[in-house]
Amino acid sequence: MIYFIGAGPGDPELVTVKAMNILKIADVVLYTGSLVPKEVLSWCKNDALVVDSQGMKYPEIFEFLTTHKDKIVARVHTGDPSIYSTIAKQIEYLKEQNIQYSVIPGITAAFGAAASLGIEYTIPGVSQTIILTRIEGKTPNPEKLENILACKNSSLAFYLSILLIKKLKKTALKLGYSADTPCWVVEKATWKEEQIYKGTISNIEDKVSHIKGVALILFGDYLHQKETEESHLYVKPLIKELEDKKC
Repeated sequence: MIYFIGAGPGDPELVTVKAMNILKIADVVLYTGSLVPKEVLSWCKNDALVVDSQGMKYPEIFEFLTTHKDKIVARVHTGDPSIYSTIAKQIEYLKEQNIQYSVIPGITAAFGAAASLGIEYTIPGVSQTIILTRIEGKTPNPEKLENILACKNSSLAFYLSILLIKKLKKTALKLGYSADTPCWVVEKATWKEEQIYKGTISNIEDKVSHIKGVALILFGDYLHQKETEESHLYVKPLIKELEDKKC
């Protein structure tokens, strides 16, 4: 069985119990070395074959998975396997080869960053929609940045885009965003080396120009964390409130 495991955003303690239990019994572990902290591999048994997939191309990965298909294999990806992990291509191959697989979810960086910041993405009256995306660079994005930023009442989180933050600034200001719109960057969310940079779309670029690696960009008025409407779940209806006062 091939297990696709979400290793979480960085903190090894954010690996799920299910993922931990698979790592403990896995005969073979193939992990993304540039993104998965080695502490996550501390759960692996001593005699497990642990291989870094950094630098491997699809044919090499496919050959590796085929070679070890009769063993318990943990294919470890950062965050959650459903987001920017390339498992679709791998699963397509396994299906063609009739090789069994299972996917174990993990915590994605956007949720790890939110926890570190102590924020909510769904603020009543401000945003009830979360957009997880990336800015088009060498890797194309079928959805244009202008279309994404047109969703001004959404909570935006940009993956894999720190080197394109100037493009975000230019496009946002062109579309009428205020220069004071909050724009925050979380570098290596939940890692020991985590760094948080808070600014606006007009000044954040200078604060994060040194970052070349893993970082998440959060952008939008939701970062003010101020409700413009009260949640109906926790506020008494007006009629009920008046009745209570009469009593």
